[in-house]
Amino acid sequence: MIFLRSLLFFLWFAAMSVAINIGALPALLLPRRATLWAARRWSKATFWGLRVFAGLDYEVRGQIPGQGVLVAAKHMSMWDTLALFLLLDDPAIVIKRELLFIPFYGWYVRKAGSIAIDRAAGAGALRAMAAKAREAIGAGRSVAIFPEGTRKKPGAVPDYKPGVAGLYGQLGVECVPVALNSGLFWTGFVKKPGRIVIEFLPAIAAGLKRGEFMRLLEEGTEKATAALVAEGRAQLEKRHSA
Repeated sequence: MIFLRSLLFFLWFAAMSVAINIGALPALLLPRRATLWAARRWSKATFWGLRVFAGLDYEVRGQIPGQGVLVAAKHMSMWDTLALFLLLDDPAIVIKRELLFIPFYGWYVRKAGSIAIDRAAGAGALRAMAAKAREAIGAGRSVAIFPEGTRKKPGAVPDYKPGVAGLYGQLGVECVPVALNSGLFWTGFVKKPGRIVIEFLPAIAAGLKRGEFMRLLEEGTEKATAALVAEGRAQLEKRHSA
């Protein structure tokens, strides 16, 4: 049953993505807000399909931050990027530069004002990322980053990169950590029915020393994530035994 429901979602997602990506092409020639509108329709349609076809919904905990802050989120699946885009108000999301070369998707994320980073460029990439992040903060937007730089399976050993600390120091704004358990439910092609939880944790004040900031970010995020993963596993076991 899970495979069939995942297949139905995949067919919906593919058809919907083709329709919106092609239909919204004129938005690329219009002001950025037009692209944001189209991207939000696509993200909302994806979540609708997850709920209707795959039986996968989500819950938001904590206080969703306003504009002008740094948001540092755990990363387990594609779901995370969509959720941050919808829940935050016009965030500048830090993404891998390679994503810009994906037809249609790359065009839209570039126009939407994402911050692409070339991880192979070393210190130069970090300086470029910081400059674009300052522009976003100056324009009243928040900046969202995945501190580990890549997706991690639930329970995997954390690997927080120094880039988030550099960004925190350069921006001079508070940082809101985000914990989640999406990797238990969005596992590649298979989408397991249930409820993903995303939790916005208390903000870390601006101006802390690098080591203290990294300690608070990692310890807080990992503790909250572990609790959400345990809750999600219990949810899945309950469904399996029912």
